Amino acid sequence: MGLLDKFLGSKVDYPPLPAGNEAQATLDEIKAPLEALAHKVSDHLEVVPAEHEAFVFLGKPPKKFGIAWIHDGKVTGLKEFAEEHHLSQIDMGKLIVRLGEAYQHASEAPRYSAEFGGKQMVIIPSKGLEQEMHQIMESTLH
Repeated sequence: MGLLDKFLGSKVDYPPLPAGNEAQATLDEIKAPLEALAHKVSDHLEVVPAEHEAFVFLGKPPKKFGIAWIHDGKVTGLKEFAEEHHLSQIDMGKLIVRLGEAYQHASEAPRYSAEFGGKQMVIIPSKGLEQEMHQIMESTLH
């Protein structure tokens, strides 16, 4: 790593998502909203495919990031999620902290790259991270 990389942050290149990876079917299913998100957001994107949906970390997880949830053919941002479920600022803060912790728990999970909407994204096909994120979202709502 060069000196400039230390200051500017290094861009890690991951291998392409293997053609037979089961995450590819989910990504193909959510391709349109994922491409729309890629065109709308300039931040770095990391996608956690789930069954018929995906969670997308925007920015620089686990410290400074946002979350988008692609489901039912649409993209729901954190703000819309909070409004829809009447979450307080405190609840949202706790949700962000827990999602950041889930991301860190999956730090050893394999990561791949894929391009959608002309943008390189990191793909994290981790069942453990997917399940933890679902649990966090569910527990936030109850």
